[in-house]
Amino acid sequence: MARWLSFFAEYNFQVEYKPGRLNVVADALSRRPDYAVHKADANAIGVVRTSTPSSSLLDDVRSAYTKDADAKQLLDYFAAPSDKSRQKLAKHLRARVHRYRVHNGLLLYSAVDDNADRIVVPDDHELKLRITYEYHDAPTSGHQGREKTYLLLTRDFYWSHQYKWVRKYVRACEVCQRVKPAPFSQAPLQSLPTPSECWQSISMDFVFGLPPDNKRRTGIVVFVDRFSKMVHLAAVPAEVTAKQTARLFVDMVFRHHGMPIDIVSDRDPRFTARFWQEVFELLGTQLSMSTADHP
Repeated sequence: MARWLSFFAEYNFQVEYKPGRLNVVADALSRRPDYAVHKADANAIGVVRTSTPSSSLLDDVRSAYTKDADAKQLLDYFAAPSDKSRQKLAKHLRARVHRYRVHNGLLLYSAVDDNADRIVVPDDHELKLRITYEYHDAPTSGHQGREKTYLLLTRDFYWSHQYKWVRKYVRACEVCQRVKPAPFSQAPLQSLPTPSECWQSISMDFVFGLPPDNKRRTGIVVFVDRFSKMVHLAAVPAEVTAKQTARLFVDMVFRHHGMPIDIVSDRDPRFTARFWQEVFELLGTQLSMSTADHP
C-alpha cells in the first residue's frame, strides 16, 4: 500500500462523482456484494439490556422470608386477610399494606398505584449483596454509577433504605475507586521557589537500610542546600530520635551557615515532633512539609 501511495503521489488526480446508474463499466471493487448497503427493518426493536432474576435467586428470596419479621407478618396477613389480622400488623406495615401483594410465594411491592410490582427483598445482608452485585458488578451492568445502579435495581427489587444501600455499595466498590476518575479535579504539584542565596533554603531527609559502620549505625541524615546543592551527611542509628536529629542540625547546619529561612522535609515523625515545632517557632524559621507520597 505504501509503495502504491508513493507511486500515485506523482500524479494530480481530480475526483468526480459518478452516479451508479451511469457507471456501466464498474469494476469489481465498486460492486462488491458484501459492501452493499443493508436496509434496516423499520419494525425491528433493539434491546439494549434485559434482566430477569434467576429461579435460584427467587428461591433464596422465598426461603429468606422466614427470617424476616416484617415479611412473615405480611405473608401471614395475605394468607388469610381480614380486619383482625390487619390490626396485628406493625404500624409501618399497616399504613402501606395496600401496596403489597403475594404471587407465587413472592412478596411484591408497588411504590405508586400504577407502577410495576417489585420483589420485596428480606433483611438479609448476604442476599442484598448478591442482588446488588448482579446489577452493578456483572459484565452486563458495567459498574454504573450510583444513580444508574439504583434505577436498574429498583426495576425488579425493593427493600427499605435501598438508595442508601446502593450509595454505600458503589462508594465501596474497589473497581470503581481504582478505575473511575475522581469527581473533582486535583491541583497539579507545584515546584518549590528557587532560593536566591546559599543556605537560605535547605532540604533534609533520612536514608536507612545501609551497611552498618563500626558503631552499628545503618542510616544517614542528609542536609542539602537547595541553591548550591552542597551536602552535609551524618551517620545515625535506625532508632534516631527527634532530639538527636535537632542536635545534628544545629552542629552541622546552624553552626556553619546560620539559620535558614526555609526548611523542606517529608512527614517523618522526627520532623513533625513537638520538639521541632518549638525550636523553629523560637528561632523564627518556617517548616514546610512536602506533599504526601511526593518527596
